[in-house]
Amino acid sequence: MRHANVNMELKNSIISPRTTAMAIAVTCLALIVTQSASAETVNPVDKNYDTLGMLTFFTFFVGYIAMGAAFVFFLVERNNVAPQFRTTMTISALIVGIAAMHYYYMRGVYIDHDTVSIEYRYMDWIITVPLMALKFPSLVGKDAITDTKVLGMGFTAICFVGALIMIGFGYLGEAGLMNATLALLLGGMGWAMIIVATGTPFSTGLGVDNSKIADELVWSTNALRAFIVFGWIIYPIGYLFSPEVDFSDAASQELMAVLYNVADMVNKIGFGVVAWMGAKKATEMMA
Repeated sequence: MRHANVNMELKNSIISPRTTAMAIAVTCLALIVTQSASAETVNPVDKNYDTLGMLTFFTFFVGYIAMGAAFVFFLVERNNVAPQFRTTMTISALIVGIAAMHYYYMRGVYIDHDTVSIEYRYMDWIITVPLMALKFPSLVGKDAITDTKVLGMGFTAICFVGALIMIGFGYLGEAGLMNATLALLLGGMGWAMIIVATGTPFSTGLGVDNSKIADELVWSTNALRAFIVFGWIIYPIGYLFSPEVDFSDAASQELMAVLYNVADMVNKIGFGVVAWMGAKKATEMMA
C-alpha cells in the first residue's frame, strides 16, 4: 500500500512535457533578454584580453549559463522524486539559481570595469554555502541527524555558524580589512566545523548517524562529504592568488577568478547532481 501511494503521488506530480518545455523556453528567453541588454559589451575580442583574461571572461560566461541550466534541471526534476526529497531539490535549485544571478553581475563588472568583484562573490557565498551544508538533513532525513550539541549548537547551527565564519573571514582577508594569513586560518576553522558536523567519506560526522542513513543514500551522502572535504580545497588555493592577499608572485585577479569560477561550477552543480542521484535511487526503491 505504501509503495502504491508513492507511485500515485509521483504519477500525479510529474511535470508534463509541455510544462517542462515552457520552463526551459522562459529561462532561455530570460537569458537572451539579459544578454541583449548589454550586447555591446559582450564581445571579448574588442576588449583585447590576454589568454588569462579571455579564460576569465569564458568561465564567468559559462558559469552563468551552467548555473542557469542547472536551475531549470533541478526544478524540473523536483516533482520526479518522492515527496520527502523535494526540499533537497528545491535547495539545489536555489543554490545554482542564486549563483547564476551573481555570475551575471560578476561577468558584467569584469567586462565593463576590467575588475573582478569580490563583493558579488561573497554575497553569493554567504547565501549559498549555508544552503549547501543544510542539504544534508534534507537528503538523509531527520532521523539520521543526531541530537549532539557543541556549545549549545546542534547540527544546523554548527553548519550555519561554520559557513558564516568561513565566508566572513575570507572576505575580510580578501578585502584587506585584516591580516590575510590570520583570516585564512580563522576561515579554515569554519570549514573544519562543517566537516566535523557532516563527517567525511571515511568517517561519520558529529551530527550525522551513518547507521540511520538508508542504503540507497549512502553513496550520495559520502559524495556530498567528498565535495566538502576535497572539492572545497580549491577555494583557499584561489584565496592565495588574490591580489589583496598577495601570497604569490603569480597573484592576479584573473587567476583567482578562474579558480573560484571552476570551483563553483564543480561544487554547486555537482553537489546538486549527486543529491538528485540519491533521491532518484531512493524513489525507485520505493516503487
